[in-house]
Amino acid sequence: MNTNPVFNRRHNHNNTPASVTLIITNFIVFGLATQMLTSCAGIKNFFWVVLAVLAVYNYFTIRKYREEYEKPQIIAYVLSLVVMLGLYFVLRYAQHC
Repeated sequence: MNTNPVFNRRHNHNNTPASVTLIITNFIVFGLATQMLTSCAGIKNFFWVVLAVLAVYNYFTIRKYREEYEKPQIIAYVLSLVVMLGLYFVLRYAQHC
């Protein structure tokens, strides 16, 4: 049995806050959906389904960890949504439409 406290600090690697995990998940899913489901010709309907599922996931995650979301986390979350909107236009511009 190892009694060294260095190895006991990161039990199950649960030290990443839920708000950071949610923001990272949003960026990954949104970026992949934008690249795969949008083109110069238009936006596929499945893109809206992916965004709806992502919104439901956000709702339940925020509801589950409600006590963790204080003013700085809410500001970071809203700011990440604004950045994702900008990311959409940047990724569309990269397609040379």
